[in-house]
Amino acid sequence: MGICKYKGKQLYPHLFSPLRIGNIKMKNRIICAPTSPSMITTEGHMTPEMIAYLERKAQGGAAVVTYGESIVHSKTGKSHDKQLQLDSYGVRQGLTETTRAIHDAGALANIQLSHGGMYGGLASVGGGHDKSGVAWGVSDMEMPQGHVKEMPTEMVYEIIESYGKGALLCKEVGFDMVQVHAAHGWLFSQFLSPTWNKRTDEFGGSLENRARFFIKSVEAVRKACGPKFPIEVRINGDDFLEGGLTQEDCIEVAKMVDGKCDLINVSCGNHEDPSMFQRTHPSAFFPHGVNVYLGAEIKKHVKTPIATVGSLQDPAQMEEIIATGQADVVEIARESLADPDLPKKALLGQADDITPCLRCYECFGATGELEMVKCSANPIIGQEMQARFGVEPAQEKKKVLVVGGGPAGMEAAITAAQRGHDVTLVEKQDHLGGNLIPAGSAYFKGDYLELAKVLEKRVYENGVHVQLNTEVTSSFIQGFDPDAVFVAIGSKECKPPIPGLDSDKVIMAIDAELHPEKLGKKVVIMGGGLVGCEGAIGWHHEGHDCTIIEMKPEVAMECNSFYRGGLLPRIYDAATVMCNTSVKAVTEEGVLVCDADGKESVIEADSVVCALGFKSEYEKVDALSDIVDEYYIIGDCQKVGKVYDAMSTAYYAACRV
Repeated sequence: MGICKYKGKQLYPHLFSPLRIGNIKMKNRIICAPTSPSMITTEGHMTPEMIAYLERKAQGGAAVVTYGESIVHSKTGKSHDKQLQLDSYGVRQGLTETTRAIHDAGALANIQLSHGGMYGGLASVGGGHDKSGVAWGVSDMEMPQGHVKEMPTEMVYEIIESYGKGALLCKEVGFDMVQVHAAHGWLFSQFLSPTWNKRTDEFGGSLENRARFFIKSVEAVRKACGPKFPIEVRINGDDFLEGGLTQEDCIEVAKMVDGKCDLINVSCGNHEDPSMFQRTHPSAFFPHGVNVYLGAEIKKHVKTPIATVGSLQDPAQMEEIIATGQADVVEIARESLADPDLPKKALLGQADDITPCLRCYECFGATGELEMVKCSANPIIGQEMQARFGVEPAQEKKKVLVVGGGPAGMEAAITAAQRGHDVTLVEKQDHLGGNLIPAGSAYFKGDYLELAKVLEKRVYENGVHVQLNTEVTSSFIQGFDPDAVFVAIGSKECKPPIPGLDSDKVIMAIDAELHPEKLGKKVVIMGGGLVGCEGAIGWHHEGHDCTIIEMKPEVAMECNSFYRGGLLPRIYDAATVMCNTSVKAVTEEGVLVCDADGKESVIEADSVVCALGFKSEYEKVDALSDIVDEYYIIGDCQKVGKVYDAMSTAYYAACRV
């Protein structure tokens, strides 16, 4: 009998219990939440790359995979530069291929119906290319991006009709359910908000009137698709905006839609507000599951099942949420990029092998910068077509030496071993992890430590021979006699010739991250890059008074805009920030600095942290790589970069051995 063959069903019985909504039966309580990277044609059609991306999610074992932000009325509602447009001629073929791919991979297919409201005519987080110049919103208003015109009543009814048409199209091409998006500051959020809605017609005034557009659109979807076709709605549980919908208001909205849909997805905030974006898509500064309480409260007032979201990646936490009645379904978004196999691994009782999401927003950043998607912790995201058939076994088994046990070295060792090579990893320190360890030392960056832990586990499980406390030299390589070498020795902290930098009060950034007890009360941080800024936040949290000195006009300029939006307020809360300022010397009193006007001053300090960046040690790299014919230079020693660069260069190099 195969009834109880999965360990996960014993560990997480509620998470892996089925749920029937409408005419579908979910095999578990996990939905891959709407994500919509820019891998769409300029005509608003699916691409093979997008289909492969969704297919990969479906292969991971979730019950449902949802595609996000499909525009029902593209003439007025296209909020991003490249978005799926349900009213675009020729869109059906790609959508049909999408649903087939999701179904063939074992999941149900869901699609989010959306409209950007005023951002259909204004520049948004999703871009401002080819905007019409006319922004139709809930009411006449001035936004920083431009003027918004009040949407005429007849246009409101035209868009209501488009929701029905769009939903029917999705049903016809094979989607098993649809989601009506009424959260995050898009069209229905704009109408629901008393801050923005100043209308005097039937769609303005009371909460009931402000919700009428949303309710009528849900009813149009129901009429078009039939009584048993599952409809999910996404609403805010709190706008977190002064004068916006409160938690109590959102409960009332949920009551209005109760019985008109089959699943209520409770989120929060505003996608277009940088400070709220960090709560809508919780940053590392929030605990995992920070928004669960919003859905839990709404669940007390409605009969419709509740789906909850908000940086969920631990199956045990998901099980507790459902077991305690806080929600009926959990939805995962970025976590399904970091590890699409999260549901499958939980089912098999392999939760300790789940790759954690670092909440770094590299995925969001790539949608604008690259018009695609990527993930720091998962090298195949955005390249699913190439990775469709997995890692190919090596044609010839080789003796492989990996020099360095940071994220690049570990990923290379794991991948090479999985391909069948005999792999030895040598690390000069007494532990693996490299710079993931100091990077994860701050109170808000535990996900980095978890990634180090998962990678280390995979190193040993894949039979990699590990040798610690050993520095590899040219003679070591000659004696080892490998067929191929991976050089992954990382980078070295920069220590420029600043007078006084050899003072006892100067501490290098990594040492300060690992040993904050060495720091005095007043800390001056030389360097306002990501290391210095995140360090300041962590040290301030531990009671230190911090000052950041930065030569550039702004701090943390290397960060993507999404992470930076939540980071900047915390930097300024944690430290005095002095930009356009250079360090002249470290003195007995502190740090001598010079501002843009040439004025010098001394900043008092008990400790001075040197966070002036990193550099690759090319002489060492060349000395190690020139000994063998087959070598691969990966991670920071190739070019100083981010975790993404380390993991990606390592994975694809190991696939070539």
